[in-house]
Amino acid sequence: MDPEIAALAGTAGTTVVTLMVTNAWESTRDGMVALWRRFQPARAESVGEELEAGRAELLLAREAGDTEAETELTAEWQGRVRRFLLAQPEAADELRRILDELNPSLPEEPEARQVRLQARASGRARVYQAGRDQHITER
Repeated sequence: MDPEIAALAGTAGTTVVTLMVTNAWESTRDGMVALWRRFQPARAESVGEELEAGRAELLLAREAGDTEAETELTAEWQGRVRRFLLAQPEAADELRRILDELNPSLPEEPEARQVRLQARASGRARVYQAGRDQHITER
């Protein structure tokens, strides 16, 4: 599987579930349903219903103190988006646009932000990676 598709699906699933319990929920749901409507119209309504059901489940889980439900729901939506992108790779740019629009709505939790880095080098190549600032001085 293309690592870029996997990363995009991971980001999308996490973003969708994170925003399920925020004021940005409606625009999140509408964006995802619009994406499905454009690329898989027959599934769009059921995706909307599944998103609503997931939100209701997450709200109940939070009330009950169930912290695992969010992790499970995130994994579920990451998988759905991954399968969607594998079937419709041309939807990736549209999904990125939707995520860019939703990004300002994400709650600020610096500790919860994840950085995933991947590099391949061969021969005498060098790879420099950083999750934030990086200063390199070579002589």
